[in-house]
Amino acid sequence: MRAPAPPYRGEGPHALWHVSEEPAITRFAPHRAKTASTDELLVWAVDTRHLPLFWYPRDCPRCTFWAGPRTTDADAGRFLGGRRERAVHVIEDRWLERLRDARLYLYRMPEASFIQSSEVAGYWTSREEMEPLERLSVDDLIGRHAVAGTLLRTESNLWPLWDSVIASTLEFSGIRLRNSVPRPQPGAS
Repeated sequence: MRAPAPPYRGEGPHALWHVSEEPAITRFAPHRAKTASTDELLVWAVDTRHLPLFWYPRDCPRCTFWAGPRTTDADAGRFLGGRRERAVHVIEDRWLERLRDARLYLYRMPEASFIQSSEVAGYWTSREEMEPLERLSVDDLIGRHAVAGTLLRTESNLWPLWDSVIASTLEFSGIRLRNSVPRPQPGAS
């Protein structure tokens, strides 16, 4: 399993969350996610520690990374400015305005039927239909990153950075990368 992301300022207690741009979900039914590697019908949630990975409009591609136990000092210096406690989130420039204007809804989920992913820290699934326990509305996602101490950056193209990150000793998460602009072509200027 990947090492969990580092704690962030204002993290709060452990809970499981479903993040959506939909303001009025009253029931979660198991379904096959478009990006799932299995046909199993599931309800997905993320724990509080990994919630910042989802402080984005749903389709926004992002490259996120942080130090883990096996991260070398060289990689921590190159990617994190030597700050092992730091998480870095990178989106494409073209998504910045949408991020600035986004409003998200965080649905706190009942934990009893959820099982933590054996591969990815912070991801949880359930096979049961359920109602959320509460709904929070969040906006000012750029400010939310700043308050949490998460470095938010932009790049015109995520692929060069992503390729470097996954070849490094960092822990990482790439979400909605299929929505990124195409990879730069070799030799193109």
